[in-house]
Amino acid sequence: MKRIKYLMLAAACAAGLLSSAIPAAAQSNEQFIAIPSYRVGPYGTNGQSYYGGYVDYLNYVNLKDGGVNGVKLSWEECETEYNNAKGVECYERMKNKNTVTKGTAINPMATGISYALIDKTAEDKVPLLMIGYGRTDAVDGSVFPYAFPLVTTYQMQVSAIVKYLAGKNGGSLAGKKIVFLYHDSAYGKEPIVALQAESSIGKFKLVEIPVAHPGNEQGAQWLRIRQENPDYVIFWGWGVMNQTALKAAQKVGFARDKIVGSWWAGSEEDTIPAGDAAKGYLSATWNVAGRDVPVIADIDKVVYGAGKGNMQDKNKVGSVLYNRGVSAAIATVEGVRTAQAKFGKGKVMSGEQVRWGLENLNINNARLQQLGATGLLPEIKTSCENHEGSGMVKIQQWDGSKWVLVSDWIEGNKNLIHPLFKASAAKYAKEKGITPACMK
Repeated sequence: MKRIKYLMLAAACAAGLLSSAIPAAAQSNEQFIAIPSYRVGPYGTNGQSYYGGYVDYLNYVNLKDGGVNGVKLSWEECETEYNNAKGVECYERMKNKNTVTKGTAINPMATGISYALIDKTAEDKVPLLMIGYGRTDAVDGSVFPYAFPLVTTYQMQVSAIVKYLAGKNGGSLAGKKIVFLYHDSAYGKEPIVALQAESSIGKFKLVEIPVAHPGNEQGAQWLRIRQENPDYVIFWGWGVMNQTALKAAQKVGFARDKIVGSWWAGSEEDTIPAGDAAKGYLSATWNVAGRDVPVIADIDKVVYGAGKGNMQDKNKVGSVLYNRGVSAAIATVEGVRTAQAKFGKGKVMSGEQVRWGLENLNINNARLQQLGATGLLPEIKTSCENHEGSGMVKIQQWDGSKWVLVSDWIEGNKNLIHPLFKASAAKYAKEKGITPACMK
């Protein structure tokens, strides 16, 4: 009897030790979301608005709805400084904060970091969100089951920009010259293959000009642009590079309404510091700005009304990047909600379950209306074959004080772009020894 009691006591002690080793978050009924963010450094101002919107929406879901079917959301940020190595460190540190969710869905908002994490997250079975950035070929879920370049990709974006410019020229850019001025990083290089293909079929001359990180020195590049005298500049900038480019364009006398930036070069953080040099400048976007979007107005009321807003500068609520952060958070939460519908409402979802939810999203106009997000972002419908789910952008123009939409939703040339990323995904699968297959 004494021996049995001893064994029972030892087992109880072992169980207690095991319990104490599990992170506290894993023992709670919360959906823990890891957020590798950046709020300092040359891109910190942009990150502050984006992640401010992202966190505000998570808080809004808790305050407004009590979480997702009663499951409260929790989160933690880790500062990456837009640095690949630090991004990996943050991921490794946070994935064990909750042994069930493993971070739910990782959204580093950095193409370089997403490239560094794409194999790790697949191995750990944690979804990698690349919402409006990252590897275009990850659209193919049969090769990249845990990677989601949601809403639209860089290659579809640049194709849509070409379509917009062609429309301004009677439907054709044949004989025109376009400079591609880009951030010399994975982010800036991602759309090049698509732009080269567009140049080949559209019969326009393409001139590629890189800009070294962080982009606050562009004198030589704009001197060359003046010498090239292109019809248009397609601009792939980020952070301080954007306002620097607009000021440099003004200095060399290049019309800003002949420059079309990517959606990461089209925020108030880019135009307001550039002053008059920004007026007339165009950019793509996959979300609209403004506080008149119902969900943005309600976040202001519910979250900031409760004194729990994340933005130090509340005036940025409703800005392009703030609303983009909200849009990204909507996609994240809807992934959790969709997973719950299959695996159990009111339950904490694992990374594997959220992966299924993200692969089966159907955020149609009816759902956007329910969320108060009609017009904020395009409809998103994903599948194994299409982890992008949309491919739509709008073009906006800076009028000197605000962004004004100058187009409806534009879809890039799928017949051109999809074979490009499918070929790239097939090559990746061969290199990694992956047999493409859709997960159930």
